[in-house]
Amino acid sequence: MAAISSERMPWWAWVWPGLGWVLLMVATSAEVSGVLAGTVGAILIAAVFAAVYHAEVVAHRVGEPYGTLVLALAVTVIEVALIVSIMLQGGADKAGLARDTVFAAVMIICNGLVGWCLLAGGVRHHEQGFQLQGALAALAVLAALTTITLVLPNFATSTPGPTLSNSQLVFAATASLVLYGSFVFVQTVRHRDYFLPAERVADRRRTHLRHPAGPRLSVLACC
Repeated sequence: MAAISSERMPWWAWVWPGLGWVLLMVATSAEVSGVLAGTVGAILIAAVFAAVYHAEVVAHRVGEPYGTLVLALAVTVIEVALIVSIMLQGGADKAGLARDTVFAAVMIICNGLVGWCLLAGGVRHHEQGFQLQGALAALAVLAALTTITLVLPNFATSTPGPTLSNSQLVFAATASLVLYGSFVFVQTVRHRDYFLPAERVADRRRTHLRHPAGPRLSVLACC
């Protein structure tokens, strides 16, 4: 992401969102079909890539680990907006779309993107370094959230089908919020070093050893 901050903003990062806004105005006043539907779909994909690019620029300027939260929030907002818009247009037939989409996202990320990153990184760098504690924390929270939202409804008997009752939905939402809130606290405050590159952690530790307490030690010694 170093190249992002040193280069000028590319033209498509502004053109595609603007063109998408224009097509949205056209689509709300006309029937979307045929060539117009294909054009709207293509511009939508381009606008999503532009939005992710802007989020990556912000994440680079914020730095880790907050940059990861910015990217996660941006992708979540985009995905939720697309899912909700499809569900509103599809009615009751699209009631299970959110759950199917979350399951597909988990499978694509864990089995597709992570596997591809490991393969490409292994080919290029031969050996990759990562923070084991941070990876374990993220996988533990992901496993718990996936179990609550995707596995638990299959064994609940309060309502017919793989669904949850209102009280169970409240429990699932509260548990998910507590789990993710705890993970964000660990990631940004309590164990921030677990989610930083190993080189930066080593530099911070060397700096701390060279300057363990600053002028406070001399003040205490004089007292």
